[in-house]
Amino acid sequence: MARKSKTPITPADARAIGELLRNLRRAAGFRAVQQAADHAKCPAARQTIYAYERKGGLVPSLPQFLELVEFYALVASSADDVAIRHEAVAAIVQALALPVYHVSDAMDLIGRLQVGTTTASRR
Repeated sequence: MARKSKTPITPADARAIGELLRNLRRAAGFRAVQQAADHAKCPAARQTIYAYERKGGLVPSLPQFLELVEFYALVASSADDVAIRHEAVAAIVQALALPVYHVSDAMDLIGRLQVGTTTASRR
């Protein structure tokens, strides 16, 4: 079976992911990218974070996105900061709803695979 080429990432999706990461970084108390990158446990280099946050720039893979979210919400912020945790959950939900990570495609396929939901049966 031939592999399908990946759907191109739209500039709107790239901007949305960048905004989510920028907002989380700021909520975690890092006013500048350099401050986050200088943290010993930061999972990404300064230039990488800049590229992710730049409008229409590089889009992280889902595991990379989740690593940064975890860093901002759990590692870099105080353990009792419930607001940043809520914001992180909201960011993950928003990101998973974007076409860039193909979760909606997976959910559609799951729906089609459910017994009793197909329109035509095979014999």
